[in-house]
Amino acid sequence: MTSVPSSAAGALAELDAGLLWHPYSSMPAQHQPLLVESAEGVRLRLADGRELIDGMSSWWAAIHGYRHPVLDAAVQVQLASMSHVMFGGLTHAPAIRLAERLVQITPEELRHVFFTDSGSVAVEVAAKMALQYWISAGRPGKHKLMTWRGGYHGDTLHPMSVCDPEGGMHALWKSMLPVQVFQDAPPAGFDAPLDEAYLARWEAALAADSNEIAAIIVEPVIQGAGGMTFHNPSYLTRLRELADRHEVLLIVDEIATGFGRTGRLFALEHAAVSPDILCLGKAMTGGYLSMAATLCTPSVAERISSGDVPVLAHGPTFMANPLAAAVSLASIDLLLSQPWQSEVGRIETALTAGLAQAAELPGVTDVRVLGAIGVLQLRDPVSIEAATRAAVECGVWLRPFRDLIYTMPPYISSDDDLVRICRAMRAAAEASDAATR
Repeated sequence: MTSVPSSAAGALAELDAGLLWHPYSSMPAQHQPLLVESAEGVRLRLADGRELIDGMSSWWAAIHGYRHPVLDAAVQVQLASMSHVMFGGLTHAPAIRLAERLVQITPEELRHVFFTDSGSVAVEVAAKMALQYWISAGRPGKHKLMTWRGGYHGDTLHPMSVCDPEGGMHALWKSMLPVQVFQDAPPAGFDAPLDEAYLARWEAALAADSNEIAAIIVEPVIQGAGGMTFHNPSYLTRLRELADRHEVLLIVDEIATGFGRTGRLFALEHAAVSPDILCLGKAMTGGYLSMAATLCTPSVAERISSGDVPVLAHGPTFMANPLAAAVSLASIDLLLSQPWQSEVGRIETALTAGLAQAAELPGVTDVRVLGAIGVLQLRDPVSIEAATRAAVECGVWLRPFRDLIYTMPPYISSDDDLVRICRAMRAAAEASDAATR
């Protein structure tokens, strides 16, 4: 395979700069993005011929890497019959089989599946479900969501309202969003003991506001884009108990953590908790297509369906897209057919060993690893340009943000790949520290 001619690459870069608005960037962008020509396994091939190990799984989705023959075949077989058909009034086998599989592998109480286009929309639907549940129950005053600070649930309006209200990226919209109920972020540390005083504050807030609170929504075990912090799974157990005691629903957002990332198939399994509503996405399709799902219990569905408006009024055009459903089913079955837990454990061991030395770097304040997640927290905000350049020079693609350099590699990453990822993270931390001094 040959690289894109430099003249063509230059023309494409110029078009990109003038036309495309990239995620979380200005227009035109301050930094030119790298032009990817192809991807295979865990490697991204750039237009200039360089290859980078993808330490991000394309924002945590490509858990099997790229061009996996099983997933390629699933898309090709489905394409031979139909690429899309509307889901209003019609149905098809890929959606039915995928829903069946999701119900099989998630907590037993979750029996109904609503497909959406993206994780943010899955959270929008979860919020709608919770609010409409209480409207149908004759309690429309229960219209707020409760969460902890440091969370991230997406970039559309209702999800933004339950992201961190001050430290997050959505503070700009604060005056325009629904006003939700926030508690402090959970005390850090997967193995840290429970803070009973912290839980008592949750109890007091719920006791005071339960007539207005429809649901608690949290990310289990790890807060992702809000800060990559880990917390004791037992906080989720206790939130389940508090939700039941104060008559509020529990929504668990597993969009980032689902499908093995934390060492369990779903992070909620660390706490043996079953929510009323569950959001899934990202790795569900293996990174091939955009698709997400919101699951709920029969009691949630029955209450909504018995209200004055007996339907959930939401229906994305590409809901349950057959191509996305087919590749999602193939991705899940591929994952479950392999010793994925031992592979994630292998990655955890390699990241723990490879990042240990980073704790000695002057700009690093914390090193943490859980499952296939490795994080370096820096003393200062990351110099994105310096950190990215250093990682690329090591042959690795990373996407730092805020004060974090982190990795969520594909599960097929080899031991050598993981050594290089850790080396790149250390180099990125050193380069960022030097640039921000």
